[in-house]
Amino acid sequence: MVSVGIFKLGCPELFFVEPGTKINGVYYREVLLRQKLLPAIQRVSGDDFVFQQDSAPAHRAHETVDLLCQETPDFIPPDLWPPNSPDLNPVDYEIWAVMQCRVYQTKIHTVAWMN
Repeated sequence: MVSVGIFKLGCPELFFVEPGTKINGVYYREVLLRQKLLPAIQRVSGDDFVFQQDSAPAHRAHETVDLLCQETPDFIPPDLWPPNSPDLNPVDYEIWAVMQCRVYQTKIHTVAWMN
Protein backbone atom coordinates (compact mmCIF):
# COMPACT_ATOMS: atom_id res chain seq x y z
CA MET A 1 0.00 0.00 0.00
CA VAL A 2 1.15 3.51 -0.70
CA SER A 3 0.13 6.83 0.78
CA VAL A 4 0.97 10.00 -1.04
CA GLY A 5 0.56 13.75 -0.92
CA ILE A 6 -0.21 15.33 -4.29
CA PHE A 7 0.39 19.01 -4.85
CA LYS A 8 0.00 21.60 -7.53
CA LEU A 9 3.79 21.62 -7.58
CA GLY A 10 4.12 17.83 -7.96
CA CYS A 11 4.42 14.76 -5.79
CA PRO A 12 7.15 15.16 -3.17
CA GLU A 13 7.25 11.69 -1.66
CA LEU A 14 5.61 8.28 -1.73
CA PHE A 15 5.18 6.57 1.62
CA PHE A 16 4.97 2.80 1.46
CA VAL A 17 3.15 0.84 4.13
CA GLU A 18 4.56 -2.57 4.99
CA PRO A 19 2.41 -5.52 3.85
CA GLY A 20 0.11 -6.71 6.61
CA THR A 21 0.02 -3.37 8.41
CA LYS A 22 -3.43 -2.59 9.79
CA ILE A 23 -4.38 0.90 8.63
CA ASN A 24 -6.69 1.96 11.41
CA GLY A 25 -7.35 5.48 12.66
CA VAL A 26 -4.48 5.42 15.17
CA TYR A 27 -1.88 4.25 12.59
CA TYR A 28 -3.16 6.71 10.01
CA ARG A 29 -3.03 9.65 12.43
CA GLU A 30 0.15 8.89 14.35
CA VAL A 31 2.33 7.38 11.62
CA LEU A 32 1.10 8.48 8.22
CA LEU A 33 -0.21 11.94 9.06
CA ARG A 34 1.94 13.16 11.95
CA GLN A 35 5.25 11.50 10.99
CA LYS A 36 5.09 11.48 7.21
CA LEU A 37 2.39 13.27 5.19
CA LEU A 38 1.93 16.51 7.11
CA PRO A 39 5.68 17.19 7.52
CA ALA A 40 6.22 16.48 3.79
CA ILE A 41 3.38 18.80 2.80
CA GLN A 42 4.64 21.53 5.12
CA ARG A 43 8.19 21.25 3.70
CA VAL A 44 6.84 21.95 0.22
CA SER A 45 4.09 24.46 0.91
CA GLY A 46 4.67 25.90 4.38
CA ASP A 47 1.37 26.75 5.99
CA ASP A 48 -0.46 27.48 2.74
CA PHE A 49 -2.28 24.31 1.67
CA VAL A 50 -5.70 22.68 1.59
CA PHE A 51 -6.04 19.13 2.89
CA GLN A 52 -8.54 16.77 1.21
CA GLN A 53 -9.08 13.03 1.72
CA ASP A 54 -11.36 10.28 0.52
CA SER A 55 -13.89 8.42 2.67
CA ALA A 56 -11.70 5.58 3.98
CA PRO A 57 -12.72 4.68 7.56
CA ALA A 58 -9.40 5.91 9.01
CA HIS A 59 -9.93 9.24 7.22
CA ARG A 60 -13.49 9.66 8.50
CA ALA A 61 -12.69 8.83 12.13
CA HIS A 62 -13.70 11.69 14.44
CA GLU A 63 -10.21 11.83 15.94
CA THR A 64 -8.67 12.14 12.45
CA VAL A 65 -11.05 14.91 11.43
CA ASP A 66 -10.36 16.73 14.74
CA LEU A 67 -6.58 16.39 14.24
CA LEU A 68 -6.73 17.77 10.70
CA CYS A 69 -8.98 20.66 11.75
CA GLN A 70 -6.31 21.60 14.31
CA GLU A 71 -3.11 20.81 12.36
CA THR A 72 -3.84 22.03 8.83
CA PRO A 73 -4.46 25.59 7.68
CA ASP A 74 -7.45 24.60 5.55
CA PHE A 75 -9.17 21.22 5.90
CA ILE A 76 -12.13 20.23 3.77
CA PRO A 77 -14.51 18.39 6.14
CA PRO A 78 -16.13 15.01 5.32
CA ASP A 79 -19.57 16.48 4.62
CA LEU A 80 -18.04 18.32 1.63
CA TRP A 81 -16.12 15.34 0.17
CA PRO A 82 -17.36 14.18 -3.24
CA PRO A 83 -18.17 10.44 -3.31
CA ASN A 84 -15.87 8.97 -6.02
CA SER A 85 -13.75 11.48 -7.84
CA PRO A 86 -10.75 10.48 -9.98
CA ASP A 87 -9.40 13.97 -9.27
CA LEU A 88 -9.19 13.10 -5.56
CA ASN A 89 -7.72 9.64 -6.07
CA PRO A 90 -4.56 10.32 -8.11
CA VAL A 91 -2.77 7.28 -6.66
CA ASP A 92 -5.46 5.00 -8.09
CA TYR A 93 -5.47 6.67 -11.49
CA GLU A 94 -1.92 7.89 -12.05
CA ILE A 95 0.73 6.53 -9.70
CA TRP A 96 -0.36 2.90 -10.07
CA ALA A 97 -0.27 3.22 -13.87
CA VAL A 98 3.32 4.45 -13.73
CA MET A 99 4.32 1.69 -11.31
CA GLN A 100 2.59 -0.95 -13.42
CA CYS A 101 4.49 0.14 -16.53
CA ARG A 102 7.79 -0.11 -14.66
CA VAL A 103 6.99 -3.52 -13.16
CA TYR A 104 5.95 -5.02 -16.47
CA GLN A 105 8.95 -3.73 -18.45
CA THR A 106 10.53 -7.09 -17.67
CA LYS A 107 8.50 -10.21 -18.33
CA ILE A 108 7.56 -12.00 -15.13
CA HIS A 109 8.20 -15.75 -15.32
CA THR A 110 7.37 -16.87 -11.80
CA VAL A 111 5.51 -15.56 -8.83
CA ALA A 112 7.20 -15.91 -5.46
CA TRP A 113 4.52 -15.82 -2.77
CA MET A 114 5.48 -13.84 0.33
CA ASN A 115 4.29 -15.05 3.73
